[in-house]
Amino acid sequence: MESLFDSAAEEAHRGQEPLAVRMRPRSLEEVIGQRHLLGTGTPLRRLVESDAPMSLFLWGPPGTGKTTLAYVVAGATKRRFVEISAVSAGVKDVRAAIDQARRELGMSGRQTVLFVDEVHRFNKAQQDALLPAVENRWVTFIGATTENPFFSVISPLLSRSLLLTLEPLAEDDVRAVLERAVADPRGLGGRVTLHPDALDQLVRLAGGDARRSLTYLEAAAMLTDEPTAGPTAEVAAEVTVEVVEKAVDKAAVRYDRQGDQHYDVVSAFIKSMRGSDADAALHYLARMVEAGEDPRFVARRIVIFASEDVGMADPTCLQVAVAAAQAVEFIGLPEGRINLAQAVIHCALAPKSNAVVKAIGAASDDVRRGMVGRIPDHLRDAHYPGAKKLGHGRGYQYPHDFEHGLVRQDYAPEELRERRYYEPTTHGAEARFAERWAKIRSFLRGG
Repeated sequence: MESLFDSAAEEAHRGQEPLAVRMRPRSLEEVIGQRHLLGTGTPLRRLVESDAPMSLFLWGPPGTGKTTLAYVVAGATKRRFVEISAVSAGVKDVRAAIDQARRELGMSGRQTVLFVDEVHRFNKAQQDALLPAVENRWVTFIGATTENPFFSVISPLLSRSLLLTLEPLAEDDVRAVLERAVADPRGLGGRVTLHPDALDQLVRLAGGDARRSLTYLEAAAMLTDEPTAGPTAEVAAEVTVEVVEKAVDKAAVRYDRQGDQHYDVVSAFIKSMRGSDADAALHYLARMVEAGEDPRFVARRIVIFASEDVGMADPTCLQVAVAAAQAVEFIGLPEGRINLAQAVIHCALAPKSNAVVKAIGAASDDVRRGMVGRIPDHLRDAHYPGAKKLGHGRGYQYPHDFEHGLVRQDYAPEELRERRYYEPTTHGAEARFAERWAKIRSFLRGG
């Protein structure tokens, strides 16, 4: 039985909890975002609405609701909730939690939700310790991870569990989270108001992370309680952009991901790389990252640039750009900005050539105008029955059988044999390709 002192201590503790904890949803109806997981008939909905134990992994970026969903599942089903952090727990802790869950199940029939946060940090032995409980359904196991579980979780554990992927919250979802926190008695209870520009700024800074948005809001609200902020008993203090800047220690980046600033900054970013100004390109990269732009969007622009504006002048540029894009997908922000910066510097300093984009453009123009021509018979597929009777493949000469791997024969349709698409520059590595292509083309065309 709890004493009055226990109740008072618990009440005092609740008053000191972070805003993000106080605003944690208590039911599925309160959860904002992740609609693809919460619809009628979805596995997560069935888990909440039934008593059947189930094991699942919640995979997604920070602040998307992994811990929240675990709490909701436990609360809605009246199950014991046991949380273990993979950062500090060992095999002994895991087995102790499982043993207690088995005793509870045997004595009262009450099931246990065993929530393991950062489960990807568990080594193989620790993950193996979970297997009996998962396989025998002694617990409802929920593992949360920010890393790809196919790389970080052992196959036996993953195959016995349902994998649910959480997405970063949309801007409207983060906005709804913030507006609820301002008004809800569990949150700020109307003590402050949010200026529309400050709300937009908090949404941008959050980057799809609900917890981060609430942390920033709480810090800004605390500043309005200072004497210099001047709140009165009659008028709620207003959180402005300036207050947010002061609280978050970041300058407000005037940047609308759907408006002119978005297109202007991206345009300046591309043109700075094209102009070989690495400093300017890094400035615009930083503006996009700090304003909450999707790093995958930035990575895609760099990959396009690598072929469109560098091309064969430095073929390694595309490799670096693709590697940066994969790194961003793998580790996310904030560390991913370093990979993006490396790719930006490489692209900016690389010799430039637009010969690749001009080549495919010219070839596409001819195709659209109907200049396709008939594929020469000796190049046609001769592997199916009856192809040889049609003359397909007849006379084809295998280049590897000839010196230098070259043999003079027609490759393009007759109508297009004199068309020139790839016109290399003499910039960087493309100069070598230009010389080689000139010799090859002359040889093939009979020059």
